[in-house]
This record gives sequence, C-alpha cells and structure tokens, in this order.
Amino acid sequence: MNVLRAISSTLQLQLLVALLLIMPLSSGAETQERTGPEQIVNQLHEALIKAMREGPKLGYQGRYDLLAPVVDQTHDLDFIARTALGANWTQLTAEQQRTFTDVFRKLSVGSYAGWFKSHEGERFEFLERQPMPRDQIMIRTRLVQKAGEPVRFDYVLREGKEGWRIVNVLADGVSDLALKRVEYRAILQRDGFAALIDMLKKKVVLTEQEG
Repeated sequence: MNVLRAISSTLQLQLLVALLLIMPLSSGAETQERTGPEQIVNQLHEALIKAMREGPKLGYQGRYDLLAPVVDQTHDLDFIARTALGANWTQLTAEQQRTFTDVFRKLSVGSYAGWFKSHEGERFEFLERQPMPRDQIMIRTRLVQKAGEPVRFDYVLREGKEGWRIVNVLADGVSDLALKRVEYRAILQRDGFAALIDMLKKKVVLTEQEG
C-alpha cells in the first residue's frame, strides 16, 4: 500500500512538473499572437482615436502623455532614428546619438499629439497585410473621415528582439522616413549636428504651439 501511494505521489509530481513546463510555452504563444503586426497597428489606432475623442479636454500635453507610452510600444524609434541619418549615425559620438534619439522621440510623439487632436466621426479601417523585402510586413489601413476623402496610412513593421514594431509610416503613399532621411542628412552635412538638433527642437515647440 505504501508503495502504491509512493508511485501515485511520484506520478502526480511528474504531472505537475510537466504542466509547469507547458504553461510558459502556451502563454508565450498567446502573447506572440496578441502582438503581431496587425495588433501593433490596432494598438496605435485605438490610442489615436482616444486622443482625438478626448482631445479638447486633454489639451496638447494630455494627448502627449497619453500617446508617449503607446508610441514607445508600437514604434522602433531607435531604428528609425538610425535609419534617418544613415551612415552619418556612426560618425556621431555616443552622447550625440542619445541627444538626437531623445529629441527625435519628442518630435515623433508630439507630431501625433498635434495631428490627432479632435474627433468628428473618424475611424480607421484595415485594408490588407502585405509581405515586404527583408522579412518586413506592411499593414495597409485608411482613416475614414465624415467629410472628405479617406486618408491612407500604410505601416511598415519589422520584428526585433521586442517583437513587431513600426519602422515607417506612409500617408497617402508618401514615406515619412524618406522625407526625414532627405531633410536630416542635408542639414547635418551642410550645417552640422548642432543645427540639426536646433531645427528639431524648433519643430517640437511649433508642434506644441499648434496643438
């Protein structure tokens, strides 16, 4: 009888260990599903709609505070900053890289807070998912307005250590990253790093004033 109880206890222990080993794997799979490219874009859209609906009450700073953590979670801002500067990035000191990334983040969040500040029945619609070169994914969407033509927003995402993140946004086919790349590199090469940072800071102030 003691032998049977011992065998039963051993089997129960083995079953418990097996369940503990399986559970993290299932949880991870579910997390991966929840944070795929479509879910990342939806997370951003939900925050933008909320910022629009509560825009007048929140004001610019309130919308900024609402959107900042969402932009951090849905965008790979470090990658975008490096890509915008291209080969010039490696010529900057570590301190200059941190300064640029910090100001770039403030402008990125501030731009969203300034653009999406009131709601008049707008809604986002998913259009399609497209594979892109270098294992990237494009999520095509549009912002449907109560009056006026829909505005297309296409998001390019790449998968990094922290999962899928947005690395470029195309508004009606115009690449935001391409525009930044041309502007930032021209200023950096012509006028230097200090001039580039000064220009970005002025844009942050202007965005706040207009928001």
